[in-house]
Amino acid sequence: MELKSRNIKLRILRYADRVTLAKLANNIKIWNNLRDMLPHPYSFGDADKFIDMVKLQKPQVTFAIEFEHDFVGVIGIILQPDVYRKGAEIGYWIGEPFWSKGIATTALSLATKYGFEELNLERLYAGVFDFNKASKRVLEKCGYQLEGISRNAIFKNGKLIDEYRYAKLRGD
Repeated sequence: MELKSRNIKLRILRYADRVTLAKLANNIKIWNNLRDMLPHPYSFGDADKFIDMVKLQKPQVTFAIEFEHDFVGVIGIILQPDVYRKGAEIGYWIGEPFWSKGIATTALSLATKYGFEELNLERLYAGVFDFNKASKRVLEKCGYQLEGISRNAIFKNGKLIDEYRYAKLRGD
């Protein structure tokens, strides 16, 4: 499964991505903007476990982000259970050397289209830490709308912070 737009491609993770995945993910600036389930420091063993997990997905919901044929990050859709089954959370990260190149915006657009067209979802949403202005801009560029702010909803690095919740509906 591959999704493409110009010089950006979403594809399945490969074991060949392991070294670059570990190097890019082992960055405190990445970790500061993600949930604590992402290990820090991030090792080659963590990369192997993640790739093993992703290879078992059916349907495929986690993708490597490739920019000009280089692995640069990850984007994933977290399908929701029960009465929320027509919706999913979407999350992504781009390695620091590749920031501010429009990669996240294109990757999010591709994954959003995949979620609506291939996974038959009606709603996609993302939670963003209040200080992550770049991710807020990416979501807004892709047509996601701010639905609300949950005050002190996140405990990260010993501090309570607000979460901004963005969503996009099929047909928006």
